Amino acid sequence: MKKLIILSLLIVPIILESCSVKKDVNISYDLNSTIVSYGVSRLSNHLETAGISLKKLDANDHQQTGIFILTPNNLLKEPQQTVLSKHISNILSDGYKIILEGENIYVLGKTDKGCLYGIMDLIEQIGFSNDFTQIEERHVNPASSFRAIKFNLPWSPYRPGPATELHTETCKDLNFWETFLDMMVENRFNAITLWNTHNFPFMIRANNYPEATPFDDDELNEWKTFWKKLFKMAKDRGIETYLVNWNIVVSPEFAENYGAKVHNDRSELVKKYTKESITQLINEYENLTGLGVTLADWMGNWGDVKMTPTEREDWIEETFVEGMKNADRKIKFIHRAVLAGDPKEMRRVIDNADLPEKTIVEVKFNWSHGHSTPNLSLTHSNNEGTIMRDFWEPKPENYFIAWMVRNEDFFVLRWGNPEFIRAHINTNNFEYVDGYFVGSEGYIPAKDYSHKNTPTKTWNYAFEKQWLFYHLWGRLIYNPLETNETLTKAIKRRYKNIDGTNLLKAYSFASNVPLYFASFYKGTWDFTLYSEGFLAPWQNGFDDKKSPFISIEELIKHKTLDSKYLNISEYCRQINDDLQIADELITPLELALLIDEDCNNSMTIINTLRTPENNLTLNSELDDLETWCHLGFYFANKLRAGVSLETFNLSQNQSEKEKSVEYLEKCLGNWKDVIRLTIDRYEPMPYVSFGHHEPRWPEFKAFHWNVFLKDVEADLNFVKNSD
Repeated sequence: MKKLIILSLLIVPIILESCSVKKDVNISYDLNSTIVSYGVSRLSNHLETAGISLKKLDANDHQQTGIFILTPNNLLKEPQQTVLSKHISNILSDGYKIILEGENIYVLGKTDKGCLYGIMDLIEQIGFSNDFTQIEERHVNPASSFRAIKFNLPWSPYRPGPATELHTETCKDLNFWETFLDMMVENRFNAITLWNTHNFPFMIRANNYPEATPFDDDELNEWKTFWKKLFKMAKDRGIETYLVNWNIVVSPEFAENYGAKVHNDRSELVKKYTKESITQLINEYENLTGLGVTLADWMGNWGDVKMTPTEREDWIEETFVEGMKNADRKIKFIHRAVLAGDPKEMRRVIDNADLPEKTIVEVKFNWSHGHSTPNLSLTHSNNEGTIMRDFWEPKPENYFIAWMVRNEDFFVLRWGNPEFIRAHINTNNFEYVDGYFVGSEGYIPAKDYSHKNTPTKTWNYAFEKQWLFYHLWGRLIYNPLETNETLTKAIKRRYKNIDGTNLLKAYSFASNVPLYFASFYKGTWDFTLYSEGFLAPWQNGFDDKKSPFISIEELIKHKTLDSKYLNISEYCRQINDDLQIADELITPLELALLIDEDCNNSMTIINTLRTPENNLTLNSELDDLETWCHLGFYFANKLRAGVSLETFNLSQNQSEKEKSVEYLEKCLGNWKDVIRLTIDRYEPMPYVSFGHHEPRWPEFKAFHWNVFLKDVEADLNFVKNSD
C-alpha cells in the first residue's frame, strides 16, 4: 500500500472547442473487451441524453479525431502507439490517465479495468452539460489493489432471523445485483465478497454426495443460472467475486443422508466432501475469482472439545487448499486472521499452498466496530484488547493484509465522513497493507425494510438510500487524495440547486457522532455495541442487567476503545484525588464539548439547506443528519450527567446530583427530538439475530428509538433516587 506515494492528480485545462459542439463522436477501443465495452455503454447512455451518439470503432481502425481507449494489449497504429508508449510507464494496474492532444481524448490504462475507471471519470467530467471543453487531464493510480464490499447472503446465513430472511427474494433478483454492481463500478470497488455458512448445496450437486443439496434438478439449475449470470455481470464490470464461508459446516441434508453433524464434524467424511466440493465448484464456475474461509465459530469454539490453531490450519490445508490445488484452474484465496488463529500456523499453510497470487489476509480493524477511531486499538484476537502483530511482523511476502472495517453501528441513518476515511487510510498505510473490506455482519443492504413507504422514499434498495457511505468509502480507498470538491459532484448530480460542499460538511460533522461514541465506549464483537441506538445488547464490561440500552451506570464504568480518551470513572477518580491529567488525554467533558460543537455546526448548515425548493428525498437526508445531531446532544449531556453523578458518588456533594438530574432532563428532551424525527419515517425493524448465541434479551425483537424512551426515563429516575 506504500504505492500511495506515487498516486498523483494532474489537472491541465485544455479546451477541445470542436468537441463541444459535435453531435457524433468517434470512439476507438478493443471491441472484444467486455470491461471496456461496458464502460463505453455507460458513456454512450450518458451522451444520448444530449443527442450525442458514439461511433464505435476498433482500436486498430485509423481515425483522425475522437476518443481513444488504449491499453498495451492493443496493436496500435501511429500516432496512438506513440501516445501510449509515452504515457503508460507510470500507470499501475487499475490506474489510468486522461490525455488531451489536439482534438483527441486518450484514456490510457495498464489494464482494461483501469480504462473503465478512466471512462467513468470522463463521464463525471462531461457532466450533465455534456460539454467536452470541461475535460481535464488526469493521472490516478489506486492506493489499494483490493477494494471489497463484504456482503452477507440471506441463505444459509451466519445470523438467521427476520432481519436476514426478509432479504431473500431481493438477493435472488439479478436486477438488484445489476444495480449494486453498477454502483460498485461508479465508486471504484473491485471485489464483492459473498458470505454465508455453507454455499455448496446452492451451487453444485456434489458428484459423490448428491443428497447434500435440497433442490431437484430444475431448482438447482435455477440457482446455477443465477450464480453464473451474477459472476459474469461482475466480471464484465471488472469486479472480482469471492465466496467466503465459516469452515466446518455441512448442509442439514448432508448431515441427515450421510450421517454427520452439521457443525464441527471433523471426520474424514466431511473433509472429503468439503475438498471435493471446492474442486467441483471452481471447475463449474469459471468466472468465480476466489474462495475465503474463517478459522473460528464452528471449529470447536464451543463445547468441551476445542481445536488448537494447528488443528484448525491443518483442516484448512487438507480441505480448502487441497481442493483448490486439484481444480482445473487457479483461483485467489482469502484467509481470515481471526479469533483462535495463530500467525505462524497461518503462514505455514499459505507458504505450503504456493498460490500463484498473493493471499488476502483479512484483519478486523477494531474488531466489529471499525467506525470508531482510525487508530488500531484491537483486532479480533485470542486475547481481548490485544493486537496480534505477528500477522504482519515480519512483513509477509506471499500475502497482504486487507483491513475489515465492519459496521455493526448504524443500519438506518445515513452516514458520510470523508475526513475519517482519509485519516483511516493515511494512519494505516503500511507496506504490508493493500486493501479494505467494508460491510456488516448484521445488516444486508438489499431490501430497505426500515423506511416507511412515504413520498420521501424515492429509492428501491437500502444501499441506494445510503449512497454516500459507499461513494466515500469506495472513491477514497481508490484515491485518498480525491478532493471534497470532486466528491461533492455526486451530490450536485442528485440535488442540482443545493450547495453540495455545505451538505458534505453537514454530513461530516453529524457523522462524527457514532465515531466519537464507538471510540469512547469500547465494543468488541458484534453485539457489544450498536452506536445508532445507544445499545450494547451484550455487555463486555459492567452490566446493570436491565436492558440492552446503555444506562448511565454502564456509561460511567465502561472502558474506552481509544486510549486517548479517559472514561468517566477514571476521570472522576483523578479529579477527586487531585491528580494531574495528561495533556494528550481527552476527558469526558472535553469530548462533550467536541460533540456539541460538531452537532451545532451541522445543525447550522442543515437549517440553511432546508428551503421550500428542497425535494422530499433531500429532506429525508437532512432529517437523518439532524437525528445524528440530537443523538450527539444526548451523548454529550449524558457524559456530563455521568461525570456529575460519579462526582456525587465520590464526594456526596448534593449539588452534583442535582446537576446530573438537570443534564438527564436535557437528555430526555434530546431523545424525544430523535423520536420526533424518526417516528413518521422509520418502522420498528427486526434487530440482528443472535444466531448461535443464546438471546440475551428475548423481548428485544424490533428496534426503534421510541422503544427505548422508557430507558432514557429510567436513567433520570435512577439518579433522582440515588443516595
